[in-house]
Parts: sequence; structure tokens; C-alpha cells
Amino acid sequence: MFHHSLTVPTSGVGLYEITEAVNGAILRSHISDGMCNIFITHTSASLCVQENADYTAKADLEAFLTQHVRYESWFTHTAEGRDDMTAHIKAALTEVSLAIPVINGRLGLGLWQGVYVWEHRERSHKRNVIVTVWE
Repeated sequence: MFHHSLTVPTSGVGLYEITEAVNGAILRSHISDGMCNIFITHTSASLCVQENADYTAKADLEAFLTQHVRYESWFTHTAEGRDDMTAHIKAALTEVSLAIPVINGRLGLGLWQGVYVWEHRERSHKRNVIVTVWE
């Protein structure tokens, strides 16, 4: 089993592709075929597998989530700002962990798929992602 930690800088709300960074971790693992688990160690950001060919897919995803998860005046968890609770809700509705096959030393993704950190906070952060690879 192989573990690697990635630091992903974000500059606010949006999707940040990490596919090649994860593939780099797999390469360092020297595991050709197996499984890869990707886990983000935060409660206000998440992970997703999504289209990486057309940027409008990312924009539409973010617009949809923003439209459906809005700040409410009755939120009490606002210690880090107005977007605090909305970020937690968005992370709860999406994924914090992904399991993807490793095939020939790379993620077994489809032609148009990429792995993304989905930042739900408005300000910049450094997100920690743990990549675990095993046969």
C-alpha cells in the first residue's frame, strides 16, 4: 500500500483539476494495476469526477449548487464567515472520497473525465488530499 499527500491551492469557489497530480502519485507508487482512493481532509471542500474537456460543464455545476444551497439567516454556524455553513452543506451533498481503478499505472478514467477538488469557500485555501494506492 502506498500513501501520498497532495496540497491543492484554491483561490475561491470552483473546481480545480488534480488528475495529473494523482497520476503522478500513482507513478511513484510503482503499482501498475489496483485501486486508488482519493480523500480530502476538509469539511468545506469536496471531490468529484467530472468532464474535463469543456469548461462550461464546471461552470454549470457550480451555478447549480450555488443556486440550490444558499445562505439562510437562521444558520448559526458562521464562525468563518457567511459562506461557512453553505460550504459544509455543499460538501455533505457531494463526495469527500473517491475510489478509482488503476490500470496500467494510471487512473482508469473515461476519455472526458478528470478528478477535481471542489472548493466551496469564497476565499483561498490550501486543501490536503490523501492518495492511497494498493494492488
